[in-house]
Amino acid sequence: MKIAVLIARILLGLLFFVFGLNNFFHFMPNPPIPGDAGVLANIMFAHGWLTFHGILYTIAGLLLLVGRYVPVGLVILGPILVNILLFHLTLTGGAGIGPGLVCALLEIFLIWAYWPAFEGIFTPDGRRA
Repeated sequence: MKIAVLIARILLGLLFFVFGLNNFFHFMPNPPIPGDAGVLANIMFAHGWLTFHGILYTIAGLLLLVGRYVPVGLVILGPILVNILLFHLTLTGGAGIGPGLVCALLEIFLIWAYWPAFEGIFTPDGRRA
């Protein structure tokens, strides 16, 4: 089980670290995004939202890669993954959702593996059971 957790953590961390750095260094080409999805992406880029996302991707990916504060990295990635999935479901009609689903499954698996760190937020008084 430890090997599966390590593989999931490294894979998810590497994906977000590399794509986070790509927001700053542009070493991978960005394909054109058609329709309303492209309009939204252009607005987000023009107003600096994607730069902020890049910072969050890089920090969360680095935390997962290093293996320190992994629950913090997972908390940062949670809303990002929800946005990725909703973007593809609502604006692209589900096209290109595969990588987002894989990342979401890795995230869920890692939350399960690090459950003691998250247990307190699911109790009424915030204490561990």
